[in-house]
Amino acid sequence: MRPNGASDPIGPGGFTVGAFQSGAGEPSPRWWLHGALLLLTLATSTVMGGLFYGWVPVELAALGWRRWIVHPVFLAEGLKFSVPLLAILLAHEMGHYVAARRHRLRASLPYFLPMPVPAWFSPGTLGAVMRIRQPITSRAQLLDIGAWGPIAGFVVTIPVLLAGLAMSEVRDFGGDAPLVYFAEPLLFQLTARWLYFPGLTGTEDIMLHPVAWAAWWGLLVTALNLLPFFQLDGGHIAYALFGARQRRWAKRLLALFVVMIAFWPGWALWAAILVLVGPEHPPIPGEREPLDRGRLIVGWVAIAIFVLCFTIAPIQLW
Repeated sequence: MRPNGASDPIGPGGFTVGAFQSGAGEPSPRWWLHGALLLLTLATSTVMGGLFYGWVPVELAALGWRRWIVHPVFLAEGLKFSVPLLAILLAHEMGHYVAARRHRLRASLPYFLPMPVPAWFSPGTLGAVMRIRQPITSRAQLLDIGAWGPIAGFVVTIPVLLAGLAMSEVRDFGGDAPLVYFAEPLLFQLTARWLYFPGLTGTEDIMLHPVAWAAWWGLLVTALNLLPFFQLDGGHIAYALFGARQRRWAKRLLALFVVMIAFWPGWALWAAILVLVGPEHPPIPGEREPLDRGRLIVGWVAIAIFVLCFTIAPIQLW
């Protein structure tokens, strides 16, 4: 699977999406800040969507960037990517938010994070975050807040993926290998290769519609945030399910990043961050409290989603 016109190198990258615990109080919502960040993120992701993931006519390049960047065709193609992508991120954050409020915990609205410097084939955003402004004191709270974000985002990603693949095309490249190749998570393979485009020949590949690209990034952000470390969503879930065992296993699992770096350089960045902050989840007072059966099922559903979304080398250079 390759982007439209892929020919330039890309560096490792990733998303920041999740719910982070903070000891701050509960100030009044700064609606202007949330709205401004959302609009700015919409702008940056629309531009990147038009540049790398939209089906933009090559004739626009002759107009010069000051004209084609505001051209209706370019913006329309970019919005086909940015709107479903931000919908996935919003659903993810609202899953956290609703879970926190159900436990009567103070929480901020989502802060969307625009990409400050455009990077080759980036989605134009660093994701979104929200803050929990009260201590999490039980495994039930931790499991709900950690799991319902990626579950909600995944639920929105599925129809986006199905609609995007329905609008995608197959193209024969004559055996030419792409310089940049985007790997296919298990869910993507099940839908694209088995449901929509079975029987592709060795010289054919899928040219994804911008909506399908948004779903691809949605799968990636879900997988990255379900990694079982620190205060990532996966760290919350692993600690809620397994208690202190998460803290014992975290450093051992971190060693796997050393192996995975051979498949994707981006894991080096993640490993460095986790070494700095520590891979173990911070302890909570109710560590030994049991989880009810329903929450155990939710936790294992989140783990299954991780398996469906994960790929060891998301972006490959040839």
